[in-house]
Amino acid sequence: MVSTQFAGLGRLRALSLSFLSKDKLDELARAKDTAEIAQQLESTWYGPEVEAAASVYKPPELIEVAVNRHLVGVNRTAMQTVPLFGKAALTAYLSKWDIENIELILAAKSLGRTLEETEAFLISSRNLPVGLSFTVIPLSELQTLLQQPDVEAVINYLVKYGYGAILLQQVGEFRKSGDLGVFTAALQNQYYSKLLWELRFLQGDEGVLREYVKSDISKRNLLNFLKSRESKLDKETFSKHLIDGGLVPIASLQEAYSSSDVGDAVKRFEPWFDLNPALEAYKQSGDLTQFEVAFDKKIVAKFLPRFRSLPVSLTAVFGFVLQAEIERQNIRRITYAKQYQMTEEYIKTVILAG
Repeated sequence: MVSTQFAGLGRLRALSLSFLSKDKLDELARAKDTAEIAQQLESTWYGPEVEAAASVYKPPELIEVAVNRHLVGVNRTAMQTVPLFGKAALTAYLSKWDIENIELILAAKSLGRTLEETEAFLISSRNLPVGLSFTVIPLSELQTLLQQPDVEAVINYLVKYGYGAILLQQVGEFRKSGDLGVFTAALQNQYYSKLLWELRFLQGDEGVLREYVKSDISKRNLLNFLKSRESKLDKETFSKHLIDGGLVPIASLQEAYSSSDVGDAVKRFEPWFDLNPALEAYKQSGDLTQFEVAFDKKIVAKFLPRFRSLPVSLTAVFGFVLQAEIERQNIRRITYAKQYQMTEEYIKTVILAG
């Protein structure tokens, strides 16, 4: 078993050499437009996906499709490599992409978006099931979901996949408020609860992995806090969007919601996250993305080196998966910043170190 783990992790280390270097990311940031970004990606390990998607899509959708298909393939490799004792935990973690797809489809139905307008943004591959557990929602079924007439029809269709039951409990609230956030909160609470359960006891890896998951929950809750404050949502509505299990207690988030302003609220979170630099940048730009980038940089800097530190472990596989997610995030941030004609200097500030 140990020799098999060494072989599998050796394969991941070899594949890790294909991740884009900082110099390559800087080169993408200097591209004149999204078409040039796509052209540059052709010479990287995204080349096959870029070429395959080019017959149907144009940038920036071409880049979105290529990186999403690539992510599915990379995560499939991780699933084939992970030690047997950690397979259930990694499967639970990767189900995040099924949930992201469901949230995207619900939003598309709510906004009246068509299949053609939405399909490019699914985390999917033409040749692999979109459910990264390889037992959940296949791409053909996601296309069927996109063809349903409305939000409730999508939820009723999802009953056979295990997600519908949790969503059906929120239909009454959705009918009253029209708030899709109640579905997102229900899905995320179920997701993180299951993930933390799967990480309850492994072989020495569970401590750092559980801390990472709790940090991720906290990031989501704090970003929800900031977005809700900016949108002037009432405290009761905000509370319905919170996820259990984070480092910052829900009671602390609810109490801070009554703060006089964002600056006062950010100070209350200092025991867990120092967001003062992001706050200063936000005061100048009014852009909440400053907080999201700050969270991401803190979490990546804290956990990615620790995930890589053990040569034969589940954390090493999680490190590979996280690095793939960071790279996808970087390419998407560069692409859409370029699409909206942001400067090269700005783009470099939102790139995460892998």
